[in-house]
Amino acid sequence: MSIREFIKSVGYATHGIRRVWQEEQNFRIQVFVGALVLGGMFALGLGIAEKAILTLVVAMVLVLELLNSAVERVVDMLKPRLHHYVEEIKDVTAATVLVGSIAAAVIGLMIFLPHLLSLMS
Repeated sequence: MSIREFIKSVGYATHGIRRVWQEEQNFRIQVFVGALVLGGMFALGLGIAEKAILTLVVAMVLVLELLNSAVERVVDMLKPRLHHYVEEIKDVTAATVLVGSIAAAVIGLMIFLPHLLSLMS
């Protein structure tokens, strides 16, 4: 792959992220929460392993939301009248984001809570 092709593919990916940012409120909320998490991990001076884990879970939630948005767009082309699975597919992909978000929240609490409690004592 040439540098020109690489730059072009990064441009397509950036366009996709911008599109989801503009059209999906949940993605904007998740980016905001992710920024708070990333800011908090530096403010609390977390260790490198904790920072790596939190960075991964923030990225995981955003990736799941991007995949959910992509699947929704594909499924929307089918229209519910063409197949009854359309609604189920959308529900299942939304559930993947929910499960990932819950896991991220639990991991975040496991990492942040001890640090926050030590600040309070």
